[in-house]
Amino acid sequence: MIGIITYISVLERTKEIGILRSIGASKKDIRKVFLSETFMEGLLSGLLGVIVTILLNIPISKIIQNMTNISYIRSSLPIKAGVILVIISVLLTLIAGIIPSSIASKKDPVEALQSE
Repeated sequence: MIGIITYISVLERTKEIGILRSIGASKKDIRKVFLSETFMEGLLSGLLGVIVTILLNIPISKIIQNMTNISYIRSSLPIKAGVILVIISVLLTLIAGIIPSSIASKKDPVEALQSE
């Protein structure tokens, strides 16, 4: 999914890529732009996922307590697990962003500027 979103971003920003390349940005610089975007997407997605998990943990525990007549349920997301989940999210989005960022970096500046 992230790969598709990044690829669509590359297609929509072809002219911007052409401008960057024409003013001297290297292929590596263009690749870094798109990989940094996917890094931020992965980081924010991972953090949001962990926050939602923590917030939903409380009401779900209460519902399970009421349904099962168990007096106390201790469910939590350990900090280490949360950090690992965020790291996995970042790594997966970076992997998904490699191909679209390579496509963006290979675009010819003249052709990119002529596109609409």
